[in-house]
Amino acid sequence: MKSPQIIYYKNSKSIKIKNILVKKIAASKFKRKNLTIVIGGDGFMLQTLKKNKSSEKKFYGINSGSYGFLMNKFSSKNIIKNLSRANMISISPLEMIVKNKNNQIKKSLAINEVSILRQSKQAASISIKHGSKQIIKKLVSDGVLVSTPAGSTAYNLSVHGPILSLNSSKLSIAPISPFRPRRWKGKIVNDKLKIIINNLNIGKRPISAVADNLEVRNAKNIIIKINNFIKFNLLYDKNRSLQKKIKIEQLRKETS
Repeated sequence: MKSPQIIYYKNSKSIKIKNILVKKIAASKFKRKNLTIVIGGDGFMLQTLKKNKSSEKKFYGINSGSYGFLMNKFSSKNIIKNLSRANMISISPLEMIVKNKNNQIKKSLAINEVSILRQSKQAASISIKHGSKQIIKKLVSDGVLVSTPAGSTAYNLSVHGPILSLNSSKLSIAPISPFRPRRWKGKIVNDKLKIIINNLNIGKRPISAVADNLEVRNAKNIIIKINNFIKFNLLYDKNRSLQKKIKIEQLRKETS
């Protein structure tokens, strides 16, 4: 059994935590199978997970960014105990398959959400299907988000999308500034079927599709589905599980 691998963002706070951690691990001779410790913010964790999509590693995140929703809080005093007792959850990402106006196909993974966004001053005009069922025939808006439970407290929440429970087997479809129908609130759907989004006016109303941080412009057709063949194994401190964090967000007041 090997000592944990440590991956860290190159800023002063991350480096400081890494140096403390290396000393603590060496002094305690701590080992845990397939453990990778990621020091940084949510964005750095998302990048790290996607780079390791084919591995069976367990990832313990330590926050050195701002909010750090996917991360654990660093405690110099308790870090070895926290690493030893951390509980694992497994999440699967969204897979985005985009055909652009030149019929080129591009694929990418998204752990939080796929964003469909207007690309010009013109509002987007799109249709949305869930499997063979029409969710909405024509939505004129700034765009739409398809979010996982893990990502439902991020960008999705800021556009008034629902917060999903981690084990719900659901996806959120939330509009961004809907114009027609003006009061369309979106839809919660099961994650078993594909979500198909078509641009209804490619020439006049171009749209882009973004999977976490990868953008495909001039999208004509977007297919979004859960990729259950990929499992990301995340470790959380006993009293700060991802499920608990999501629950806190569900109960948080609107003004918070």
